[in-house]
Amino acid sequence: SRAKTAAPPVTMAAQTDAAKSKDKVICLFDVDGTLTPARKEVSPEMLAFLADLRTKVTIGFVGGSDLKKQEEQLGKDVLSMFDYCFSENGLMAFKDGVKIGQQSIATHLGEDNLQRLINWVLAYLSNITLPCKRGTFIEFRAGMLNVSPVGRNCSQEERDAFEIYDGEHNIRSTMVTAMKAEFADLNLTFSIGGQISFDVFPQGWDKTFALQFVSEFEEIHFFGDKTHEGGNDYEIYEDSRTIGHAVTCPDDTMKICAEIWP
Repeated sequence: SRAKTAAPPVTMAAQTDAAKSKDKVICLFDVDGTLTPARKEVSPEMLAFLADLRTKVTIGFVGGSDLKKQEEQLGKDVLSMFDYCFSENGLMAFKDGVKIGQQSIATHLGEDNLQRLINWVLAYLSNITLPCKRGTFIEFRAGMLNVSPVGRNCSQEERDAFEIYDGEHNIRSTMVTAMKAEFADLNLTFSIGGQISFDVFPQGWDKTFALQFVSEFEEIHFFGDKTHEGGNDYEIYEDSRTIGHAVTCPDDTMKICAEIWP
């Protein structure tokens, strides 16, 4: 089985006790690659499937994107389609359409520490020479800082060139090692991803951040496609509080759910 923990067998009693299941079991879904094709819109089939599943269990999504992006993918009425909605890994949390939590890296770190981080990054980058530098070296987001030594304004060709240069000279990994030493007191996580940048965010601000809002459920099932180590579903998939299910695509998500909740 691809499930991290074998799901309990579906008995007749479990099938008929839908009300109990609805209150005590929640299914949390990643968005990209799990409910929708990556960066694309949800299918009518998936919407119908979710509506049916919601009569059997509580449902929610946990996505890394902001709510605006999730509305584009899942629909404008996304807050009423799910019982729980967790945008930006749960930094923005909704239950029954009502906001129940909001957190930002600025509030968490405080302005002094935030500027300490930003000033250090700008000073560090001013002392290294690359094949090229462009603009937007730090992008400030609600839940993280995204740091790009070459600058996010670079062209695709410049992006490709930096990726090759970084592979040879370890620009990002060397910078991350230095930042880990400099800011050990702030308990930060550094995640190198994509071609040109790395993310900086507080420890625990992965998708497990959302679990604090659903602790009353007896069973928390999580479905995601990036469940390998280094993938953004890995931590919540492996978490002891969840029953993790690795999926390959939206059709696979529907298939696995239908087997557990026929």
